[in-house]
Amino acid sequence: MLGWWQWTRFQSVSGTFQNLGYALQWPLFAGFCVWAYRKFVRYEQAPPRPRKDRGMTEIPEGLLPERPKPRPWPADDPALRKYNAYLAELARSDADKQNRTIA
Repeated sequence: MLGWWQWTRFQSVSGTFQNLGYALQWPLFAGFCVWAYRKFVRYEQAPPRPRKDRGMTEIPEGLLPERPKPRPWPADDPALRKYNAYLAELARSDADKQNRTIA
């Protein structure tokens, strides 16, 4: 129905090739939906395939690359101390603002 509407729209005076494309696409979309529905119905009706229990498997050693190890962060870094002090000040000011609004 939508394909027919697009086909008549393409044949009209104001029709474009975009309408022709849609006229050809709508039947394809409908066909795909019918095909997918039938496939899912058959999939649900089919008995499940028996699984062969082969036990646990392991990844061979050396197959995956080694994970990078984190660098130790220097404890006496002045930028880190300054940033931590800034965060502590923000936390204090936020707590002070909340105390003022509650009280």
